[in-house]
Amino acid sequence: MGGREVDSSLGKDVEYEFNYNPELLFPIRRQEGRDRVGIDSQHLPFEGIDIWTGFEISWLNAKGKPVVRVAEFTLPSNTPNLIESKSFKLYLNSFNQTVFESEQKAVEAMQRDLSEAAGGKVGVALYPVDSEHLNCSQLTGECVDELDVSVDVYEPDPGLLVSDADEQVSEVLYSHLLRSNCPVTGQPDWGTLVVHYTGNKLDREAFLKYVISFRQHTGFHEQCVEQAFVDIKKATNAKELVVYARYLRRGGLDINPYRSMNGPLPSECLQHRFHRQ
Repeated sequence: MGGREVDSSLGKDVEYEFNYNPELLFPIRRQEGRDRVGIDSQHLPFEGIDIWTGFEISWLNAKGKPVVRVAEFTLPSNTPNLIESKSFKLYLNSFNQTVFESEQKAVEAMQRDLSEAAGGKVGVALYPVDSEHLNCSQLTGECVDELDVSVDVYEPDPGLLVSDADEQVSEVLYSHLLRSNCPVTGQPDWGTLVVHYTGNKLDREAFLKYVISFRQHTGFHEQCVEQAFVDIKKATNAKELVVYARYLRRGGLDINPYRSMNGPLPSECLQHRFHRQ
């Protein structure tokens, strides 16, 4: 299943299917978004993953009794396709009235279908709804949200970012004011942007203005994070860099893209689930 342009039918009302249908998945080529910010998928400037958390996962067991789980899906950023989120939700919903003889069979179906859509191996892990794995945690680092800034730019502008080449730092900055818009539905996507970096010190007000500049931007979650990665890397002349966003769930799914300049992601980056999610 290759990546496709966003079909206009994705933005229309659809009837939910309650029986398993992998054809609902709609892949989109990552390179389409990367072209706009100068990223070559054959020579990525980062490693990364997209972690999707599914809170509305259910199917029927062999006796017709519902099974309910929370799922964590892991898509490598080097797969050729991302999966459009509405199609992902419709696909998961199609499990609702489908009988699987075991949980493992349900996992195998998800792994097979999602891997085919993404064009690479997708990880699937299921958890009980009260699993400790889903506990929330508090971010470490500096939140810039209380800075009193004047803002008049609401489309991403790398020119907003300012750094001090005379001061080298290793630090974590974050903001809960990230907002962008879904290219398919036009609905707002709310999230937190986190930056771990070593490089020229970022001006705090400039960084906050940059985060806010996504407010009227239309782009998939993964594309927004990759654009931020490229812009911040250039602005700081970073020697080390991790950029990620934790987006709020919509339709039972949250999307959390992570991108790292220096190999595998630090484990502490992956441990944060926020209360607002």
